[in-house]
Amino acid sequence: MPLYREQGVVIRTQKLGEADRIVTLLAQQRGLLRAVAKGVRRTSSKFGARLEPFMVADLQCYEGRSLDTITQAVTLGAYGPPISADYDRYRAGSVIVETAERLAEGDPSRELYALLVGALRTLAAGKLPPELVRDGYLLRALSIAGWTPGFTDCVRCGAPGPHTAVAVQLGGVVCEACRIPGSPRLDPGSIELLQALLAGDWDRSVDTSERERGQAAGIAAAYTQFHLERGLRSFSAPRA
Repeated sequence: MPLYREQGVVIRTQKLGEADRIVTLLAQQRGLLRAVAKGVRRTSSKFGARLEPFMVADLQCYEGRSLDTITQAVTLGAYGPPISADYDRYRAGSVIVETAERLAEGDPSRELYALLVGALRTLAAGKLPPELVRDGYLLRALSIAGWTPGFTDCVRCGAPGPHTAVAVQLGGVVCEACRIPGSPRLDPGSIELLQALLAGDWDRSVDTSERERGQAAGIAAAYTQFHLERGLRSFSAPRA
């Protein structure tokens, strides 16, 4: 059975037998990867803590018939403890990794992998509001996946903005002539926030009101779930 090395972000884990775990990772080269980590639930395990959600690790694995097996793990990014210790960060991180798993069901993407690592690193640092890190990740990840939203000109006819009506199913803002029933109107500052999040402009993103962040978060969530064609469980997690 051939050995290989890989870098991966732990998305989730599940128990297997009395001492093992199945670890689901977003791997840098192989995309979505499920592998068995033997004995990691024992207190004597040398690398169990390195294979918890939100951790980034350098792995040695060998290929199996149905599941590969992780034989070594070296921590590259210890983002799990600081994210899990704060409930708001944990909720944001859960949305991020669940979205990453859904998007990774296609071909491997180094760009998506790098974006995920960067989002978790930023979230763990705790210098930015967790909801902004989450929403920025969602919009940029969808853009990498081929669904770039438009928040400047009308996405239907191209009429120059600014526009304040958003049609998620059309891909962004729409002018009055193209507005469809049910399209919500956002504050101009909320549209500017969506533009900043998509561009990764954190200085502009932080300088916003709670109302603007709430409106932008609603659009980011709706846009994500529309393109994934199913809801994200992490969005429905109860608030602390």
